[in-house]
Amino acid sequence: MDITHKKHFLTVQDFSVSQEIFELFHDEALDMLITYPQPDLDVLGKYYESPDYISHTDSKRSLFEKAYHFVKNIALKNKLDLINSHQPSKGLILDIGAGTGDFLSVAQNDGWKTVGVEPSDKAKAIAKKKGVSFVENTSELESHTFDVISMWHVLEHVPNLDEQIKELKRLLKPSGTLIVAVPNFKSFDAKYYGNFWAAYDVPIHFWHFSKTTIQKLFAKENMKLEKVLPMKFDSFYVSLLSEKYKTGKMNYIKAFLIGLQSNWKAKQNMEYSSHIYILKNN
Repeated sequence: MDITHKKHFLTVQDFSVSQEIFELFHDEALDMLITYPQPDLDVLGKYYESPDYISHTDSKRSLFEKAYHFVKNIALKNKLDLINSHQPSKGLILDIGAGTGDFLSVAQNDGWKTVGVEPSDKAKAIAKKKGVSFVENTSELESHTFDVISMWHVLEHVPNLDEQIKELKRLLKPSGTLIVAVPNFKSFDAKYYGNFWAAYDVPIHFWHFSKTTIQKLFAKENMKLEKVLPMKFDSFYVSLLSEKYKTGKMNYIKAFLIGLQSNWKAKQNMEYSSHIYILKNN
């Protein structure tokens, strides 16, 4: 990754696995942060080996994990309502980074046909038990096939951003809907926690997006940003992990108050902890 002429933004640490130090550089043209250095793909897997990475498990061992899955069930209903509101005639959904398959399972039960892509064999095995079908790579799929493509907190993990966006464009039907959810480094909780903000999640988050970033990146492929929606639960989840990284404890009450404050401030400046972006072909 070329960081020439990009301004240093923040020094951050991988708190969950390696404890290694990384740098964030600001791309002013795209209003995006870039993680540096970015690990080679052959060693990237080791950075995912964290008990905090609970999107690849159905475990409910701790109060935190139980709360996560309770909120996830609410979020799944909201995601289903969202796709149904933008694509009322149920067709074919591709979920990239499908994890343990809960979103596709819910969509299937509602009458959608589904396909998933997931690099984690462990997560994929759990998903398959729920009846979710997978392909190994999107290159296997025909062009202009999908009514909906979703990436729920996945785009920040993709090594080659421009190639991935071109591939999304190729796969989406002309009338289709693309849904991308990513953290927002301009939120109050990001500014409050600074280098302890859990959603920086270096080095497995290669990129850190703003609303400007998403609009400009997809405009290159003649795709239009139609709507930006908040993910209000994320401020609480991220604040809990950030408290753990900062103090060594979850500090549930403190994290709840910071999450609440972040959402309250976002009502005024529209900078939530995470956003959902609805994109369409121009």
